[in-house]
Formats: sequence, C-alpha cells, structure tokens
Amino acid sequence: MAKPNLYALSAVDAPAKKWCGGNLGGDNETCVTTTPLAGAVDAFAIGDSKPEGHGAELRMTGAELDSFAINWARTRGLAL
Repeated sequence: MAKPNLYALSAVDAPAKKWCGGNLGGDNETCVTTTPLAGAVDAFAIGDSKPEGHGAELRMTGAELDSFAINWARTRGLAL
C-alpha cells in the first residue's frame, strides 16, 4: 500500500497543539506546533511558532515523528 502524500492533505480544523521549552525569547519564540492531518491516520503538520517561520511546516506520520523524537533524545543524551 502506497503512503499518502501528506502535503496534499489539509490540516484538521482545530487549534494546533503548541510544544514549548526554554521561553528565552517570549511565549512564541521556542515553540513548535502540531496539527493532525485530515484524511490520514496518525499524521501531523509540524509548524514553527515564530512570526518569521509562519507558514513553514513539515509533515510526518506519527511513526516518523516518534522515530525523530527518540533518536533526537538519544543523540542529545536525554533520558526518555
């Protein structure tokens, strides 16, 4: 079964979940957002909360996002 083109799907009409840390430059300066994609099971648009990053996004399946997060944490020496 072919993977759907995640960039051809619309984001769900719901508020994005904001993931923040550090907050060194204000509420929006250290955040990313995730929004589920309509028409896909477990897929997300990942956005930049900074004003200059508005509209820029990556799209990943839940498995891809999980793999990124786990490997990022391991590379950084963080405990899960």
